[in-house]
Amino acid sequence: MPSRFHGSAAWWRAFSLAATIAVLAGCTAMAPVNPPITQVDPEGGYRITKLLQRTQGPRNDPQALVLLAFSGGGTRAAALSYGVLEELRRTQVTVRGDTHTALDEVDLVSGVSGGSFTALSYALYGERLFTEYEPRFLKRDVQGELVRRGMSPSYWGKLGSAGYGRSELAADYYDEILFGGATYADLLKTAGPAALVTGTDLSTGARFEFSQNAFDLLCSDLGQVRLARAAATSSAVPVVLTPVTFRNYGGTCHARLPAWVADVTSGSPSARPAGRALLRYRDIERLQDSGASPYLHVVDGGVSDNLGLRGMLEAFEELEASAKFRDEIGFAGLRHIVVIAVNSRSAPATDWDRSPTPPGFLAQLLQSSSVPIDHFSAESVELMKDISQRWASQRRLQVAERRLKGATQAEAEAQVQQVSFDAIEVSFDAIRDPAERRYFMELPTSFVLPADAVDKLRELGGRMLRESAGFQALLAQIRQDQQRGQPAP
Repeated sequence: MPSRFHGSAAWWRAFSLAATIAVLAGCTAMAPVNPPITQVDPEGGYRITKLLQRTQGPRNDPQALVLLAFSGGGTRAAALSYGVLEELRRTQVTVRGDTHTALDEVDLVSGVSGGSFTALSYALYGERLFTEYEPRFLKRDVQGELVRRGMSPSYWGKLGSAGYGRSELAADYYDEILFGGATYADLLKTAGPAALVTGTDLSTGARFEFSQNAFDLLCSDLGQVRLARAAATSSAVPVVLTPVTFRNYGGTCHARLPAWVADVTSGSPSARPAGRALLRYRDIERLQDSGASPYLHVVDGGVSDNLGLRGMLEAFEELEASAKFRDEIGFAGLRHIVVIAVNSRSAPATDWDRSPTPPGFLAQLLQSSSVPIDHFSAESVELMKDISQRWASQRRLQVAERRLKGATQAEAEAQVQQVSFDAIEVSFDAIRDPAERRYFMELPTSFVLPADAVDKLRELGGRMLRESAGFQALLAQIRQDQQRGQPAP
């Protein structure tokens, strides 16, 4: 998004010039088209609910749900989130008598913009990520190469087409260096956690989710969509990069509405009001009328959710409001939910409040975009923590109600499902040293950083997770449960 690309004015100018030249050069290429489906297969495709069940095994506790959320922020975000993965890989845990890495317990990785590259790459590469991600992407001048291609006459024909914009050029390049043409169908052949990346529908501001559950509503096959195109969509910074267009065939394939819709929209006085879920339902309704909305133009996911947490917040609210949804995901078997949010937001220093002259037009535009997004990101983390406290309070109330009906404390505890909730944040705000914090806050949101900055971000991501009080408490709980012979979270 423009607000996060401070220090990238040269890239913006170069790409804009390339686009102008390309339009004058004529048109010879068209963007890929997401293919339609005539009948939804509820058991097939890249479905998050199904993928969460796939991760369970000897080295993944079925009673625990571990979710990672990687924010936007270009290479800065990609490197910081990679450092967190490295630390999870270094951390040994013993669960049900089996000793393995904490990374083996991860069930889903959500990524936005820069964070989407780490999420998708880990889902595709698995262990190979730790030898290939750095040279293929983190320490490559991605931004410079995109500018060179945009300025090269050999690409002007493609860029001048009606359907092939700068984001399509970027997607083709990401395939060359990182994804190798892999599609979501290829991800189904891997054994790793689910990867969930998002963009933003430019018309409505709604999240655009890359999962077959969401593509059912478009009556389209996600399996044939390239990972590179998903990453390009999630990082399609408005103005700097072009929107990525998807066809909407909604209403033509007998798509079933999500399990939670009936409960949330029933109007039953016993159903908990679920505001986010209702807003999501309105977005779903719009997609069903493909005649009115045959095309969706999608930009950077950070415009609607820069932390990759909004989908999780909606899902937790849907779990509270819908018994059908709880049954679908096997909620009754859960004992523990862990969310690790990796926030790489930047905050470059300004001296505007020391000058009688207000900032210029471009500076105002960038700041007016970044301030509300940063505030919403902070609010998302707090909402996640609020959910944790609310679930704990609800359980205490349910136990108390059973005690009033004559149950002993032990009986009441056994009758009420215990689901603990840990919300752990890794962000620059937690850095104690002011000088070090300022260094990381000043790093630009671009797709190129010096090699030493990448190394520092990787080290910081690991260190901040390792030193996190929430993470240490989680590890202590796992050790305690293991000593007691109980299933660990």
